[in-house]
Amino acid sequence: MKENVAPTKANLMAAATALEFSKKGYELLDKKRNVLIREMMGLMKRASEIQVKVNQIFREAYEALQMANITLGISQVYEVARSIPENSDFTILTRSVMGVEIPIVRYEKKPLDHYYSFYHTNAALDLALKKFHEVKYLLLELAEVEDSVYKLAVEIKRTQKRANALKNIQIPKLESIVKTISEMLEEKEREDFFRLKTLKNKLSSIL
Repeated sequence: MKENVAPTKANLMAAATALEFSKKGYELLDKKRNVLIREMMGLMKRASEIQVKVNQIFREAYEALQMANITLGISQVYEVARSIPENSDFTILTRSVMGVEIPIVRYEKKPLDHYYSFYHTNAALDLALKKFHEVKYLLLELAEVEDSVYKLAVEIKRTQKRANALKNIQIPKLESIVKTISEMLEEKEREDFFRLKTLKNKLSSIL
């Protein structure tokens, strides 16, 4: 017999229970996958919108920076850039989406501080600094969204693989086992009934 499972009622019940469990497991995995896909699609749309803003502001920032380099000189701009501290005013938390931990970047938007003297700079450099200050927070948001999309995509792939294994391998195998055992038990019952009937007929003829 397929799968080498003895055709007993106990094995039939065990296979039927495993089949029902596998079907419910597949339904749960399918629901999980759909929720993750919806979440990911929403984040992808958000990432696209942020990317458009980032590209626009970066373009304006680099145009202003180029003008500052021309009017002030690269060395002067470089000295001003060195006076600006690195950005570290953010924290990374997480939230769970169907068991997937995705990041939340927490930050407080602060007003722009000028870390240099206005005497040795000009409007082009001020504009460049303003634009880079704006894009800083967008980049934090974009990093949060893109990392979330990546983690959701990995989990979707993993969930899809498990769902496919249940749908295409485990469930058909258990269905085959249940069908085979059921057929063999029915055949055995028919044979037992036929033997019993034959025995009764023999007894009746003797008596």
